[in-house]
Amino acid sequence: IFNLQALEHVNARLLELYPDDEERFDIVLMTNNHAQVGVRLINSINHYGLTIERFCMTGGKSPIGYLTAYLTNLYLSADSEKVQEAIEAGIASATMFTANKDVAYSDTQLRVAFDGDAVLFSDESEQIVKEQGLDRFFEHEQLNENKPLAQGPLKGFLEDLGKLQKKFYAKNERLNCPIRTFLVTARSAASSGARVLKTLRSWGLEIDEALFLAGAPKGPILVKIRPHIFFDDQMFHIEGAQKLGTIAAHVPYGIAQKYHKSS
Repeated sequence: IFNLQALEHVNARLLELYPDDEERFDIVLMTNNHAQVGVRLINSINHYGLTIERFCMTGGKSPIGYLTAYLTNLYLSADSEKVQEAIEAGIASATMFTANKDVAYSDTQLRVAFDGDAVLFSDESEQIVKEQGLDRFFEHEQLNENKPLAQGPLKGFLEDLGKLQKKFYAKNERLNCPIRTFLVTARSAASSGARVLKTLRSWGLEIDEALFLAGAPKGPILVKIRPHIFFDDQMFHIEGAQKLGTIAAHVPYGIAQKYHKSS
């Protein structure tokens, strides 16, 4: 359900530019199937021409305990319980949802879109919205504009993407960089956007495109961006993205999960 061609293209470009450097995407297939299933999985991987050399087959046990040993930067699964377990273990993780229609994705540029609060950043601001309302939220963000937000569960993954991007920039390949990142947030640029951008700057991170939607639906914007994956903490946005053909991944973190479970 995830376009691996774009990842493989990034790896091929990195290998060209840095033949002696092993800092590239490394995909590990993790499953709680028994090792006997391995031959079938290998045949499937070869059939689709994918480069996945590392397998972890746990024979009925949860694979979450192996994530740290594999130095996992991002764990993706269709199993929401395992994803929750990984988040609680401090590993960037999200539950994958396939798109409801086929959309053409780039094979030559990996495009990754992130929501802000409770994904890249902590859920501090979302707590204000849920518990005290929007007016108090706007006031809070203006008062704290110069105070960086705490990090959220996927900040480290954006950081990893940024490190790879800088390897291309160092070879004068900024305009032809095969990785592009997007911030797609319901925040308003005028009333609460400055704190987000200042937080990224304080972390030394760049985002290629920032889209402040001021509460407008995210689905139509994502159709235009065509990311290979979009991360959000609210199922409402995940479902809207799915309907219009975006592969979306739910990050089960922060106060929105409490409200989602009780609804």
